Amino acid sequence: MALLYHLLGKARREGMLAVERDIDEPPQSPLFSDYPELLDDPMIITFITDYMRLILSGQMQPHELDELMLHEIEAFEHEAHIPADALYKVSDALPAFGIVAAVMGVVKALSAVNVGPDLMGEMIAHALVGTFLGIYLAYGVIAPLASRVDRQVAEAVKMLQCMRMTLLASLQGMAPMLAVEFGRKALHHSERPSALELESYVRGTPVGAMALG
Repeated sequence: MALLYHLLGKARREGMLAVERDIDEPPQSPLFSDYPELLDDPMIITFITDYMRLILSGQMQPHELDELMLHEIEAFEHEAHIPADALYKVSDALPAFGIVAAVMGVVKALSAVNVGPDLMGEMIAHALVGTFLGIYLAYGVIAPLASRVDRQVAEAVKMLQCMRMTLLASLQGMAPMLAVEFGRKALHHSERPSALELESYVRGTPVGAMALG
C-alpha cells in the first residue's frame, strides 16, 4: 500500500507519464527500490506494473479494468489451488494404502501358521504399522500441508484484492491516501492496520506525532 501510495502520488503530482519509466523498469526505479521485498515478488510487481500500464494508456474505463482484474484474480486462485487439491487427494488415499499394507501383512502372517506365537505377534505388529503410517501421513503431514497451501493462496488473493481496490479508487479520481484506504478495507481484520497507522506509515510520520497534530 505504501508503494502504491507513492506511485499514485507521483502520477497525480507530475502526470501519468512521469511513472512510465518506473513501471517499465521497476528494479531501476527509486520508488520500487525502496521496497526490495516487493521487487523479489514477481506476482505483486507484475500485477502493479501491468495495470498501471493499462491505466496509463487511458483507453479503459474503470468497470472494464475491474472486470479484467477480477478475471485475473479468479484465474490465479484456480491455478494456485491445484497443488492443494492434489495434496488433499493424496491424503485421502493414504489411509487406504495403509489398510492394504495391513491386510497384506496379516495375510503373510497367517500363511506362516507353523511359527510360534512370539513370531506371529511380531508379524501382525509389522502389518499394523502400515495402517499407522497411512493414517499418520494422511492426517498428520499431507492434510496439514495442503491446508497451509490453501491459507497461502487465500492470503495472496486478499493481497491482490487490496491492490485492485486501491487502483480502482485511484482510477475513479480518489486521492492516493483515500485510494489506499479503500485497499486497506479489503484486508482481513487480523492483518488490517488502523487508518492512522496506515497514514503514518505511508507518509513516514510517527503515529504519536500525527495524533498530536
